[in-house]
Amino acid sequence: MKVIGIIGWSGSGKTTLITAVLPLLRARGLSVSTVKHAHHGFDMDRPGKDTYRHREAGAHEVLVATGKRWALLHEVEGEEPPLSELLTRLSPVDLVLVEGFKGHPFAKLEVHRPALGKPPIWPENPLEPSAAGIAGVVAVATDALLHACDRPLLPLNEPVAIADWMLTFLALPAEPDTGR
Repeated sequence: MKVIGIIGWSGSGKTTLITAVLPLLRARGLSVSTVKHAHHGFDMDRPGKDTYRHREAGAHEVLVATGKRWALLHEVEGEEPPLSELLTRLSPVDLVLVEGFKGHPFAKLEVHRPALGKPPIWPENPLEPSAAGIAGVVAVATDALLHACDRPLLPLNEPVAIADWMLTFLALPAEPDTGR
């Protein structure tokens, strides 16, 4: 599976970009999954629900299924699992868009809005070789001119241009033959 991260400060538009680019990639024939990192604890479950009670009673994993979807809740003991381990839990797809995990070694697209008043991430995230090709911030999607940036600049408000860049950067065909 090809993987690209979408990173940036809170409020920069990471989720907005993913939800704009994802249907464009799907329309080009790609199967796409996402992984979202949460900095704070989260719970999809609610007190009083059976699955919540299963976890509270000590279940290591709880799988809940309906006719439309299923979800696996896995309790983590100790350190947060690395992205590479989490990716093995996904079904095979052409592309995985990862929101967050900026400290992990994989290719990332930074969403940068200078109006937020936050510093860019790319200067502290150098390009490095990795097992999957190149790691670090490989391009920046922005809504402003950035003269000091040494990475490709993409127009943040043009998701088609960003989807095109992703296909080229990841060497993904517009209409892959996935055999599925």
